[in-house]
Amino acid sequence: MALVSLREVSPNLSLFFPPCSVLHTQRQQMSNSSSITQFLLLAFADTRELQLLHFWLFLGIYLAALLGNGLIITAVACDHRLHTPMYFFLLNLSLLDLGSISTTVPKSMANSLWDTRDISYAGCVVQVFFFLFLTTAEYSLLTVMAYDRYLAICKPLHYGSLLGSRACLKMAAAAWGSGFLSAVLHTANTFSIPLCHGNGLDQFFCEIPQILKLSCSHSYIREVGLLVLSIFLYFGCFVFIVLSYVQIFRAVLRIPSEQGRHKAFSTCFPHLAVVSLFLSTGTFAYVKPPSISSPSLDVVVAILYAVVPPTVNPLIYSMRNKDLKDALWNLF
Repeated sequence: MALVSLREVSPNLSLFFPPCSVLHTQRQQMSNSSSITQFLLLAFADTRELQLLHFWLFLGIYLAALLGNGLIITAVACDHRLHTPMYFFLLNLSLLDLGSISTTVPKSMANSLWDTRDISYAGCVVQVFFFLFLTTAEYSLLTVMAYDRYLAICKPLHYGSLLGSRACLKMAAAAWGSGFLSAVLHTANTFSIPLCHGNGLDQFFCEIPQILKLSCSHSYIREVGLLVLSIFLYFGCFVFIVLSYVQIFRAVLRIPSEQGRHKAFSTCFPHLAVVSLFLSTGTFAYVKPPSISSPSLDVVVAILYAVVPPTVNPLIYSMRNKDLKDALWNLF
């Protein structure tokens, strides 16, 4: 009788006492996640010649980004004629570009030079944090710069009162602060997820979508939800930028002189080109459907949104900006 009743009750006991196999699987998942001390980044090539070619190519791109952004920072800081809100925000943009490309490219160069693929767990955390911090702050700053252009063209009489030095500092601090908050949330959430599928990343730097591919099943839902929330916030900034430029173009087309229209457009097109490049590549990297995803395509897209914008932004802003070109000429 006792044996029969025990057999009848035993199925219900499994609700409170999981089978040994389930407990073993859970322990193995936790141990796999906690035992990871390093990640393996994607190698661009297997042969030594191609590895060195990758090193020299990235070195040239990195030096070009350092030179271009460094010149803009120096010119804006040293030339008193450029101490205006537009150039103050441009100086912040160059600082963010320098930081973002310095977060990803040097480590990839070092791995190619020394024929390694590894990055420490702590190094990966730092890389994810700073890349998110700087890119999110850059997007917020581009939104602020759209507002700056809107006030300068649509409300020129109130420009000085609405964008004084204190207001510029607050807006820049808000952009940097939004990047910091976003980076803290995403980094803490991503690296709290247990990892069960090894430590190899199909990317040349630590990227959240690649880390989520290593996570245990159903354990990445929180981070996906946070990413969706971030996408909605980014979309709100995008709508603000679009509406600002609709008003800007309507105001510019009402300017009677052709020279005035040309001058207004010359201050808007660089910013619009930078925004378009940043948004198109970044959106495609994080929102593209899995059906078209492949390691080679992911690398190309990552280069387009993580390496190309910080390198070409100084060129875009200096090509049609006479005041900036004059300030750069005076530096020499």
